[in-house]
Formats: sequence, C-alpha cells, structure tokens
Amino acid sequence: MPSVSRRYASSRARFSRPGGPAGEEQAAPVVLMVSGGADSTALLVLAATSSLDIDDGRGVARIARERLHVLHVNHGLRGLDAEEDEEFVRDLSARYGIPCTIRRVDVAGMAASSDGNVENAGREVRYAEAARLANELSAEFGTPRAAARILTAHTADDRAETFFMNAIRGSGAAGLSSIPRRRNRIVRPLLDRTHEELCDLLRMRGIVWREDATNADTRYLRAYVRHEVMPVALRRNPRVVSSLATTCDILSDEDAYLTSVAARALRELTRSRADGLFVLDAGRLAALEVAVARRVVRMALLAVFPEARLEARHVASVLRAVAEGEGAVNVPLGGEARVEHGVLSVRARTSRPEPIARWLEVPGSLELPDGRTLTARLVEVPQGTDPVARARAHGLEWAGESVLLDARAAGVDPARGGRLWVDGPRAGEVLCPLGMHGQSKKLSDLLNESRLPRPERACVPVVHASPTGPILWVAALRADERARCLPSTRWALELSLAAAFPPA
Repeated sequence: MPSVSRRYASSRARFSRPGGPAGEEQAAPVVLMVSGGADSTALLVLAATSSLDIDDGRGVARIARERLHVLHVNHGLRGLDAEEDEEFVRDLSARYGIPCTIRRVDVAGMAASSDGNVENAGREVRYAEAARLANELSAEFGTPRAAARILTAHTADDRAETFFMNAIRGSGAAGLSSIPRRRNRIVRPLLDRTHEELCDLLRMRGIVWREDATNADTRYLRAYVRHEVMPVALRRNPRVVSSLATTCDILSDEDAYLTSVAARALRELTRSRADGLFVLDAGRLAALEVAVARRVVRMALLAVFPEARLEARHVASVLRAVAEGEGAVNVPLGGEARVEHGVLSVRARTSRPEPIARWLEVPGSLELPDGRTLTARLVEVPQGTDPVARARAHGLEWAGESVLLDARAAGVDPARGGRLWVDGPRAGEVLCPLGMHGQSKKLSDLLNESRLPRPERACVPVVHASPTGPILWVAALRADERARCLPSTRWALELSLAAAFPPA
C-alpha cells in the first residue's frame, strides 16, 4: 500500500497534467539495474510480468517489453562468484526475452585511486554506467534522454538501513529522508515493499537468486546496520521498517520544501557568480532563519565545489563567520569562504588568476589577483579650474589607466569617503561609455572591441557603485558617462590601475 505522501504526490501529478503523459515518456527506454540478488531479481521479474509505477505519468501499469533493458555491472571484486552472478543475470534476462548489457569495471582500482572506499566507488560506477546505457538507448529509440527511466531495486528495508547509516555518520534532513523514490531519471518502484515480501514472491514462482557473501561482512556499514542494528530495532518495534518509511516520506517532503525556499533565497542573495566564485550578501544571509541559511550556504559551497564531501561542521563554520561579520574558513577541495565588508565570497583556489570580487575603500587601494593594484582617492577641484577639462587632460596623461569621475555621481560622500565594489565582467551587463553621449553598450561588446586576448577579458576589473549598482569604470578601458565630471563638480574621484611593481 503506497504511503499517504506517495498517494498525495500522485494526485497532484494527475491534476498538474491536464493533457496526460507525453507519448515520448511511454516509448522511452527503461533500464533495470540487476545484480542477481533477491531484490533486483524480483525487479526484473515484476517489470517483465506485472505492473509497476515508474513515475512516467501512468501510475501502476505494465511496461512495454520493448522498452526494457537489463544492466549488470561486474565489479571484478569476487572472482568466480562475480562471473557466476553475471551468467545468472544474462540467463534470467534471456528467459524473459529482455536484452542484457554487461559492463565490467575494476572497482578496486578506482577506489584505490580516489578515497579508498570500495562501496562508494561501486555505487558511483553503477549509476554512471546506467546513465551511459540510458543515453545510448535514448539515441537508439529516438526519445529525449530525460524521458528514460533507470529502475533500481531498493526496498523499504534498504531505506530503513540507509536511515540508520546516515544517522550514525551524522546527517541533516536530506540524509535522514534516506533513499528518495525518484531522483531525475532514477526511480525506485519497490520502495514500499520489504525484502522478505520479494523473497516470498520469488519462492512462489520457483525462482532462485544469487547471494553476495560480502552482505554478511559487518566491516561494511550497511552490513553492520543490517545484522547488528536492525535486529535490535525490530525486537523493540516489529513494524520499525514501516514506521521509518513514513518518517522518511515526511522528512523527504519537508526537505524538498525547504530546498525550494533556500533556492529562492540563494537567487535573491547572490551578488556575483563566476567560474570558481560565488558572492552572497552576508548581511541578508545572517537575517535568514538558520534552517534556510544552512541550505543556502551548502548550495553556494556545492556550486563552487560540486565534488566536495561537505559535513555539518563546514557549513557551521561559514555561518559562524557570517554571524561575526568577518572571517575566513577553509572548505574541502582547497577552497575558501571569506566574509568581509558585508559579503560572503566562496572561491576556489586554482592555478588561474582568482576571480575578482572585493570592496575598494575610498580612499584606499586593492591588490588584484593578477598582481595589479587598484587605487581610489578623493581630489578637490581647485577654484577657478574647469573640472571637465581637468578630467580630460588627466585621462590623456595617464593613457586611460587613471580616471577622474564626479565623486557624488559615483555615490561617494566627499566628507566621509565610502567604498566601491570591484568584480569581473558579468554576462548581460550594460554601461553608457564616456563619449557616447548617453548611448548604452553591452560590456561584452566593449571587451570584444578592446582587442584584449580572450583569457584576459575575464580579469578586467569592473568598478561598480555597489554589488548591484551601475558600472563606474571598466578599468583601463572606459568610464561610464553617468559618473563623468561636470562643470559643477567640486570633488573628483580618482581611480587608478597600476602594476604592483612599476618598471624603474
């Protein structure tokens, strides 16, 4: 019996599809991931002879035989047993008339070259091979890749075990919601059934299955939970698997909601984003509810370091710096999260020059990632002089590497100073180049016309009045018309760009 959460989601899906499911989804390939164990053997049998809900808009229904394709991945870990598993899956597939693809992978070698975790390496390679096969079949069928389905044989028992595994490791709601019913193309149609129910089904049909000896090795966390933790929990509550399934559904639904709230908050707080860089408004981040703030920080970190294995302590350290208003935190994969002057910058340390994303105090100077220095100071225009002519002569004298702008038009108070935001070129930015009499121009077009080598364009410092404010100066290229000196200018803002060590 599907859970309340599952039935509610199915009801919403029906009412959100007024035109019914797309025909391409009903014709797309369905990849069955079959290891030869009881659960995956039952998946193959049920897919071939019964009805399953594979989340393609039809609910519980028969899957057309021509859509089915079995995938077996031989990890090369168990010698003759692995060879016999492979032969078993091939024979069972042939018995039901389903094509079977065998992929052989050196999982031990892959694990040795990464973190040494054979379980993780095996899981990653299985899903990678399933995605590859689904893509190949989609091209062969002439259907969109997104319409394909990859079915796994996870059961209610697997879900309960994963809940305990993640609780032992330490996890938030996402981990405690355990195995999702669907993630993109991956669907788990047996998640409401127990392992024992599937074994009974196979016994009734006279179908044998393969047993993996490593499933009894309690050195592996899943085997430890299965043989040491679950029996204790079952003695206390014989319905613990069902209870945890309900808990996981509730946590999954709430996690999905909070994730959508955090994604919206992330969009609103983003000040700048580039390859290897994410900049957020730290002040507004600090004002968020902590449950949302944690997720926003996690999303920003994963956007820069998608392969990072983040832990709660990494996110907590970043939030601590946000709360204190300053500080730097090292994050996995050689990155840094830094809070200063009201912004949180998450950046990767790479061999390339770092993306620019800094405040420039006025007066003050800023050393850029490429070694140059950007300087800002206020200059009082002497009585009786022409500010416009003075700014023009200054630009000619410095060959464009220094510019005089109207301080107030640039948003700087001559009495108190201020600060400006400096970052790299952003996609879609527009300015009104000085000398074009108010006409606008795309920043990308200005950079293309500059004849700078393409790799150098991303390093051009762009000075803004604020992180979301207008452009004041594209350093050493062009100032913005709206900040130009006027006859009434009494205080000028001087911006200069120079090498860190000028030639003697």
